[in-house]
Amino acid sequence: MDYSYRTQGTCSREIYFSIEDGKVKDIRFVGGCDGNLKAISKLCEGMDARKVSELLTGNTCGFKSTSCGDQLARAIDKALAQNG
Repeated sequence: MDYSYRTQGTCSREIYFSIEDGKVKDIRFVGGCDGNLKAISKLCEGMDARKVSELLTGNTCGFKSTSCGDQLARAIDKALAQNG
């Protein structure tokens, strides 16, 4: 299933991704640090969605209380909660 998530408190503005058979796929960030976000997307591709959330939850960026990775974790958590 395809999802979109509007981020809060980060340079990226939105995240698009899919979850198929519990695995995260096709992660795309809009805005933000292009190289870093491409790397996060590649590293998380095909991983178990719960594991990605576990790894990235609470990650911060500089002085901010969140990060693009943390926002991806929140987006995944929301998507999983919607689908039980």
